[in-house]
Amino acid sequence: MARIVVIGAGVGGLATAARLAVSGHEVTVFERSDTVGGKLGRYVHDTPAGSFHFDTGPSLLTLPQVFHELFEATGAKLDEYLDLVALDPIVRHVFPGGGPALDSCADPDEFAARIGVTLGDRAAADWRRLWRRAARVWTASHRDILRRTVDSPRDLAALAWRLGDLAAIGPGRTLRGLGRSHLSDPRLRMLLDRYATYTGADPRRAPAALVAVPYAELTFGGWYLRGGLGTLADALLSRCLDLGVTVRTGETVTRIDAAGGRVHGVRLAGVHAPVPADVVVANADALTVYRDLLPHPGRLAALTDRSLAGFVLLLGVRGDSGLAHHNVFFPADYDAEFDAVFGDPGRGVRARPATDPTVFVTVADDPTARPAGHEAWFVLVNAARHGTAPDAVDWRRPGLADAYADRILDVLAARGVDIRDRLVFRETRTPADLDAATAAPGGSIYGTAGGLLRPANRGPVHGLWLVGGSSHPGGGLPMVTLSAQIVADEIGPAW
Repeated sequence: MARIVVIGAGVGGLATAARLAVSGHEVTVFERSDTVGGKLGRYVHDTPAGSFHFDTGPSLLTLPQVFHELFEATGAKLDEYLDLVALDPIVRHVFPGGGPALDSCADPDEFAARIGVTLGDRAAADWRRLWRRAARVWTASHRDILRRTVDSPRDLAALAWRLGDLAAIGPGRTLRGLGRSHLSDPRLRMLLDRYATYTGADPRRAPAALVAVPYAELTFGGWYLRGGLGTLADALLSRCLDLGVTVRTGETVTRIDAAGGRVHGVRLAGVHAPVPADVVVANADALTVYRDLLPHPGRLAALTDRSLAGFVLLLGVRGDSGLAHHNVFFPADYDAEFDAVFGDPGRGVRARPATDPTVFVTVADDPTARPAGHEAWFVLVNAARHGTAPDAVDWRRPGLADAYADRILDVLAARGVDIRDRLVFRETRTPADLDAATAAPGGSIYGTAGGLLRPANRGPVHGLWLVGGSSHPGGGLPMVTLSAQIVADEIGPAW
């Protein structure tokens, strides 16, 4: 039996803790916040009309089989804890220039048929051709990348990819380039480009292999958890406690103790004595680990390409909007949005709030989320991370958040969804707020911008492991959960 400390009670940390506990280890989780869940945040706003409940992080669960596997591995059934609701549409796409919206779904043939009705037969044929390639990328990724450690470019090069897999993955090719070569309709290209943002990246730089992201979503489905996505954190906490994991909230780890090439424990804020450990699992941004907890200049140097962040509005809205659960309102100029969010520091162009951004609106059809006759809107736009560097925006600047909130509501109105006279309340969450709440540096949602090679799960000293969205295999609830499986399998059972 090893003494294992898990730093952070996000989904990755709790999933790892549960797997290790069922394998016979003594596991303690330290979480700086007073609640568990990490970026899987929740918020309640009380009004005279009633309470509005929000998921302030992920709003969509994909690859449900990953979560079924997790609960089965820890001796339980997912359905005993969570109520999964299949979404159709998964996302409603509203394109610039008017015209009908395109609703995505988990049936590839049905979605292609919807594309044909909305965008024409040629667009549908293009999508089917792209989908065949996406299937090959998904198969290769799932087999060779998503369930094993990938510690270096050498590991990627050594994977036994077939020539057909390599041709599909297209090393060196971008997602934007893939879309241009396969999709003749600019609206479909825009839809594909958006999946780069699932990993915090610019589609003009993101690898073409990210075509596996829409494949996973639109093949295995998109799901809502009744009561909100935050119920996943409750379920994982319950599993951990039932398995004997000690979960200590409100305790901040300030340092990982290591000497002689291995970890020895952690240090807590305000506590003189160290907490001994044979293994430390860091469910924290790799930047935080290698800058603050266990400084490592070599690993830190590889983490400069930060992912995008998000600017959020939490809205209480009177009446029924008629929107789908998830809705995307695209701009006329998608490139201008990415130019603003990432800037171009090499040419002296600073990052800035996008004036005409893509707007993502979540309206859960869940009576537990809002009072009768009202809706709880979660509105998200891509944003530069918080900071003063050229590729960041100082979101603490007085008046900026309110002014940008006004701008987003104006953009929605211009795209046919004017709710300005129906608001019960509005609140903002900036990248600076996400940084403060979850210790995500700058509010970058995914750590480094998405690529084939993420920060390794295996740390630079024996006994240190990384899980979560900033490490391999990447961000998003299923990837974070797979990172927990990878690390738990590598650590192995106590016996």
